[in-house]
Amino acid sequence: MKIKLLSVTGLICFMTSCGTPKDVLYFQGIDSLTEDKIAQMNQSYTSCICPDDLLTITVTAWDPTVVTPFNPPVWAYATQGEVNVTNSLQLHTYLVDTDGNITFPVIGKVLAAGFSKQELATRLQNEISRYVKDPLVNVQIVNYKVNVIGEIARPGTLTVRNERITILDAIGQLGDLTINANRRNILIVRDNNGEKEFGRIDITSTEIFASPYYYLRQNDIVYIEPNRPKQRNYNITQSQTFTVSIVSTILTTVSVLTTVIVALSKK
Repeated sequence: MKIKLLSVTGLICFMTSCGTPKDVLYFQGIDSLTEDKIAQMNQSYTSCICPDDLLTITVTAWDPTVVTPFNPPVWAYATQGEVNVTNSLQLHTYLVDTDGNITFPVIGKVLAAGFSKQELATRLQNEISRYVKDPLVNVQIVNYKVNVIGEIARPGTLTVRNERITILDAIGQLGDLTINANRRNILIVRDNNGEKEFGRIDITSTEIFASPYYYLRQNDIVYIEPNRPKQRNYNITQSQTFTVSIVSTILTTVSVLTTVIVALSKK
């Protein structure tokens, strides 16, 4: 009877520790979407430059010598001894200040925040055209990253090399969510012009494709919380650990007192 009871208890624990299909399957109902619904979900996104972004900007032309003033080496902005000579070929980076500006050689202050990389490149090309014929400008964001933490196979920071990254891209690159993840309530913490913004996303639903948080932005934090069975098991484990600790303390105290009493009674 005792063995049967243990078997039933183990089965219940196993069933509650695993998510049900409706809590695990992604994009439920996607096969029944109408064309109109799919059209509503289609969205385009281009990342915009934000304050605190680090940019590399290169200028090229038919005659490389005429664009030299617009491509300063790293050591040109460094103090003596700060940059090793072997690293002098590295590209100089431009920090977007809190007002959204960068300071560009020859031109001076240029507003960068709020523009896409291509838009900023076009603006710089127009300014540089006053000095150089037919310049080409390339702009890259070198510190575009997102952080993913919680119930995921490999929590960590992702560096984004291209124009954009989706929540699904981030999850895929980090090995997918664990079986204990709450897929219906993923939290995105976003810095929006200096103000914190919070959003939730459900990747079991097809509505994910229409969410404003489907595309991640620079410095987004994605938190995947544990599902209820995992939280419940954690609370039980913590309670058991606390109980064992209390019992152990009581037993130790009783043992010490018993030893003292025995020692005194022998005198």
